[in-house]
Amino acid sequence: MDFAIKYIAPKGEFSMHKNTRLRTWHGVACMLMLALLLIACSQPEVQEIQTIDFFAESVDRPLKYNIALPKGYASSQTRYPVLYLLHGLMGDYTQWAQSAPDFAADLDLIVVMPDGGNSWYVNWSRSVEGEKNNWEDCFIQDLIPHVDDRFRTIAAREGRAITGLSMGGYGAVVLGLRHPDVFCSVGSHSGALNYAASNRRRLAAAEEVWVVWEDRLSDRPSPRIAIEGFSSQVERTPKGDIFLTMEECTAYDPFKLILEISLENLPHIYLDCGIEDSLLSISQDFALLLQENNIPFTYAQSPGEHIWD
Repeated sequence: MDFAIKYIAPKGEFSMHKNTRLRTWHGVACMLMLALLLIACSQPEVQEIQTIDFFAESVDRPLKYNIALPKGYASSQTRYPVLYLLHGLMGDYTQWAQSAPDFAADLDLIVVMPDGGNSWYVNWSRSVEGEKNNWEDCFIQDLIPHVDDRFRTIAAREGRAITGLSMGGYGAVVLGLRHPDVFCSVGSHSGALNYAASNRRRLAAAEEVWVVWEDRLSDRPSPRIAIEGFSSQVERTPKGDIFLTMEECTAYDPFKLILEISLENLPHIYLDCGIEDSLLSISQDFALLLQENNIPFTYAQSPGEHIWD
């Protein structure tokens, strides 16, 4: 497999790495992110997956997440760091559970795979038909406290990392950069990191903001998802407007957010993409922005398109 890794850091010691425990956790987070790229290369012991139901006040609906606990969790009193894995557009909470936990089996961390519908993981500007669509708040104010209350987590910044695929890559980077006090490490796999910027351009041209592929919105519920009122693609697409102003787009634009955080407070940044992926240039542009501003990051690319394989 043709696989390239590049780490870029500014001159001098990066202050976030002065803490040995934090440095170790960054290494663990990156190990799992890299393992997700190498799924075809090995088959470690499978972890048991639990599906958890909870009610999210911020979106006023019941949701589910899958969670994989590390080996030895039940027989110990240890607290563990948590990696949050976000799914892509038209995906759901079950998709990462098909592969990622197997490769976390030998790592001492909890893996949480939540459901965000087709929300783009942001607070929507306007909701209609009685919906609440504060999806950023759902993850920061509802999901994380629920996980921390129910499981033995390291309930602090140094105990949390977040990454995701495509829409989830965008969501992970946005949530991480908007809440650098919550996550010590953020990642993007084939992330649609230009989503907010492209919609800002659409608004400037008086065009409709893009959310989903309308021709793929089936109203047939998926038994795999099994969330009442949230199992078909029509139900899973928020009703309303995600962005109404260019300022709202800017507030959720990773290319802008990354420049507003001091170096001491920045999470570790991880990016990867396939070289045949249509989003490759977006990841490369973001990496170039980081390099030009002397911001530490880890970057990887390998053969592959924008598909699960």
